Amino acid sequence: MNILTKASQLTFVLLILSITALAQSEHSTRTIVVNGHTGEATIYRIDGKSFVDLESLVQIANGTMGFKGNQITLIFPASNRAQEPTAATANRPSTEMSTDFMKAGVEFISDIKTWTNALTYAVQKGVPGDGSRIVILHDRAAEGLRIARVSVRNESDNNAFQLLATHFADVKKWSDSLIGERKSMDTGKYSMSQDALERDPTYQRITSCTRFLGTMVPSGHYQDDSNCR
Repeated sequence: MNILTKASQLTFVLLILSITALAQSEHSTRTIVVNGHTGEATIYRIDGKSFVDLESLVQIANGTMGFKGNQITLIFPASNRAQEPTAATANRPSTEMSTDFMKAGVEFISDIKTWTNALTYAVQKGVPGDGSRIVILHDRAAEGLRIARVSVRNESDNNAFQLLATHFADVKKWSDSLIGERKSMDTGKYSMSQDALERDPTYQRITSCTRFLGTMVPSGHYQDDSNCR
């Protein structure tokens, strides 16, 4: 078979493939809405699937397209509709906390955890003492609470601060109670029983509140919890 014959066969094969592809695809102009922006674009239907030209899509959405190696980056502006508050959300008070308060709140929660962990360890191990070593932890948490108070910027900050203040008061009350029991040598129940703290409602409420605040404050949105009231 000579080269001319092979070329003729190849041309015939390519023609057959082109005819087959045309038979399996179709296109039409459609109206496309992207993030509230409307425009016309050609939609291609190939093997039952729809395809649209990227450049047309970017133009309709007022976006940008960039190329870097084999990577294509598409950036679309936020939807205008998504930025407009609805009647329901417009009248709803914001739950968002300020950045300064969030930072102060996270620091305070860390101080509270250190304080309660020290108390838990002491009573479980039956470590003797008059509570003087706990004073520095109490003072550190108190200072953290003060910083959180002066960091309040809005209503959500203030609502969250009330939870922090109540939590501090609960831990202090529990700490004073434990110190009193230690002075009277009445903390043996904690060191003798592995589940004594698990059955202590005050301890359970404190740990539940600490866990809640440790999630709520970093999220940046105020929520309420009965364990912190």
